[in-house]
Amino acid sequence: MSERWALGEDEGTVHTVPLAPDGTPIGPVLTHRDLATAVRAAPAATRWVWRSTHATHPQLLTAGVRVTRCYDIEAAEQLLLGHEGRLGEPRSAAAAWARLQNAPVPPDPPQRGAEPGSQSPLFEPQPTPVPFDALIQVYAEQQRRHGGATHPDRMRLLTAGESAGMLVAAEMNRTGLPWRADVHRAVLTELLGERYPGGGEPRRLAELTEEISSAFGRRVRPELPADVLKAFAEAGIKVQSTRRWELDGIDHPAVAPLLAHKKLYRIYTAHGWGWLQDWVRHGRFRPEYLPGGTVTGRWVTNGGGALQIPKVIRRAVIADPGWRLVVADAAQMEPRVLAAISRDPALMEVAGQAGDLYQAVSDRGFRGDRAMAKLAVLGAVYGQTSGDGLKHLAMLRRRFPRAVAYVDEAAQAGEQGRLVRTWLGRTCPPAVGSAQEHGEAGLPQEDDEPRQTGGPAGWTPGYASPNSRARGRFTRNFVVQGSAADWALLMLAALRQALWDLRAELVFFQHDEVIVHCPAEEATEVTQAIQSAAELAGRITFGETPVRFPFTTAVVECYADAK
Repeated sequence: MSERWALGEDEGTVHTVPLAPDGTPIGPVLTHRDLATAVRAAPAATRWVWRSTHATHPQLLTAGVRVTRCYDIEAAEQLLLGHEGRLGEPRSAAAAWARLQNAPVPPDPPQRGAEPGSQSPLFEPQPTPVPFDALIQVYAEQQRRHGGATHPDRMRLLTAGESAGMLVAAEMNRTGLPWRADVHRAVLTELLGERYPGGGEPRRLAELTEEISSAFGRRVRPELPADVLKAFAEAGIKVQSTRRWELDGIDHPAVAPLLAHKKLYRIYTAHGWGWLQDWVRHGRFRPEYLPGGTVTGRWVTNGGGALQIPKVIRRAVIADPGWRLVVADAAQMEPRVLAAISRDPALMEVAGQAGDLYQAVSDRGFRGDRAMAKLAVLGAVYGQTSGDGLKHLAMLRRRFPRAVAYVDEAAQAGEQGRLVRTWLGRTCPPAVGSAQEHGEAGLPQEDDEPRQTGGPAGWTPGYASPNSRARGRFTRNFVVQGSAADWALLMLAALRQALWDLRAELVFFQHDEVIVHCPAEEATEVTQAIQSAAELAGRITFGETPVRFPFTTAVVECYADAK
């Protein structure tokens, strides 16, 4: 009995057929009245080969059907195009079929932005139809292309992980994150004060605006950076931006209310009353998660700002009565990933401990100075190689030469315009295209303006840099951050399987954080399942290494209490 079955639709009729490992059919094509009937008729352990999880799995979930495994042809096409240095070409099944026939390649259909509370792709632009037989041929050709990858087994594993991530995303989109609208409204009133009739700013923002204007001696609109900079200039103070780190150094009575306004205005516009009305339905917040939404493979959301929920707003994320939130953070994930991919013996030894990795690094050449050790490690990963960063990097290179050489080589390849890959094979595109990813190439700043990380399904920007050194800094980080995203996919896949027979539900994922909503009596088992999934993903992704991937977990009723 084959473990792979193709599933597709032709003019409203659903077809299935068992497949050999190379993608060729090994049995008769079966016809079914609908998707759910087709899936129920097949063996339980089937890996379903279909055009798009985004289009298919929500329909199955609505019918009460979950599948254990799938192969997403369009997700695979995107990964393979990237590996072949062709990222940005149309990645639909119709485009893949056209390329296979040497026919004109249709563009990918435009994707609408997510509608608040939407769970169904019913009204999305429809893709170009692909005959069932053509879909099977595309899959078989993809198997051949996987075999031609630099590391075929790793590339197949990446595709399996990406496909599993698509299943997780579809299920989280449907389940939603528990959200108490009454608590959210109370938090907004506490922070912002009452709302004035007619849609004006709430009381506290209006008061701060008056205080700022009084300090400058004229009416100032603090939500407009240009107006704030002009007001400072009129006061004889030259300011380049309104970022906190720059304003903090200015002696002026407008600074304190400006910083307060900046913080509250961000909450008001990003997670205020309007957001609550748009995005929370029936006690759940349902953003649209998009796996692989960035070049590095990190997830994004198509609207809703799910990956940028302020800590104070997390007070509204409350488990159902009798249930708990198991909130888990991967501890110092990127340095541990660097240890695994570089195979640096000394760093693997340090990363083999579950304790504070930066403290362990500091004990190996930084005189026990944890802060210095952390700056050195992050500088190596993010490309901070000037000033004190250069001195720290030299110390790190002496202690962990293979780790530093690994990211140095990635930076050099980026500077030379070569393709750079994660451990499993996700590929950074050549230095052409959009600059959407530029923010991931530098050291993170606490006061960075929030970036809208949403985008259409399948959105994969290229990377444009003003010079080769900038691209080198990006690719230095790409091999670590992207390999961490590879690991996270397999961790999610393993966790989904571990939770299969429980009532627990995955409700949130962000880079290195996962939240499971579960009955209180399942919390201990869920906590153990998360750690087991992390260790299993480490072995599957990177092979047998001493590196550990510990999670810091908290079992809470309210998300804000987890940190």
